[in-house]
Amino acid sequence: MKVFGDQMNRTVRVVDKPLRIVSLVPSQTQLLHFLGVGERVVGITKFCIHPKEWHSSKTRVGGTKSVNIEKVKSLAPDLIIGNKEENTIEDFKALEQVAPVWMSDVFTLDDALEMIRSIGALTSTEDKASQLIGSIESSFLKLERFTKNSSCTDKRALYYIWRKPNMVSGKHTFVDDMLQKCGLLNATDDERYPEVNALDDTPDYVFLSSEPFPFKERHIDEFKDLFPESKIVLVDGEMFSWYGSKLADAPDYFERLMKKIVA
Repeated sequence: MKVFGDQMNRTVRVVDKPLRIVSLVPSQTQLLHFLGVGERVVGITKFCIHPKEWHSSKTRVGGTKSVNIEKVKSLAPDLIIGNKEENTIEDFKALEQVAPVWMSDVFTLDDALEMIRSIGALTSTEDKASQLIGSIESSFLKLERFTKNSSCTDKRALYYIWRKPNMVSGKHTFVDDMLQKCGLLNATDDERYPEVNALDDTPDYVFLSSEPFPFKERHIDEFKDLFPESKIVLVDGEMFSWYGSKLADAPDYFERLMKKIVA
């Protein structure tokens, strides 16, 4: 057995090389695929849509917030990987009785890189994890150089994740950190996921995310009525909120987005 610390400051004892892993977070499931542990992942959630072949072939154990504990138990896992925000405390406590549970807690890019490093250690894929971290860090340094000369820098953006109620990603969220990496300021001062239908100061941009609510072109006019002076933009929610291997592609997407919205 090896002893690991997770991002909830817990001590987790795990077998030397877990062979039956259940992943309860889409971005971390995609990370496991990138790290090359495919045959060792036996269970995922219904929201783990990447890679597509896993979504169709792996056993699905419910949703991120509605895990089927009995189905997880039937898979006889030797490691369960979850996230403090994505999974419920009730499921977390029940899963602890099934197998060792390693939990991430990600609010910033640094948190995400530490998570990747830890999962690399958990799965004995440290080299691939280190290579991925290096690639992500290089990509974000390139983005930083771009944002220093971007006319978007210090513009205010409101990032919507849900409709009716209209909820945004506030401060102390991973999306907030990604907005900052784009050189943008979060237009709300509230933390977590407040409901926002108006602001005293008009935001420069209103971003409508593709997830968890799938905003489409037809929703733009609705938000234009709420914020007539703002530029309403559809954005790829995976790029802003998936904190696994997707991060390697996010900076290029952010740069293209920033160029587009000032065009």
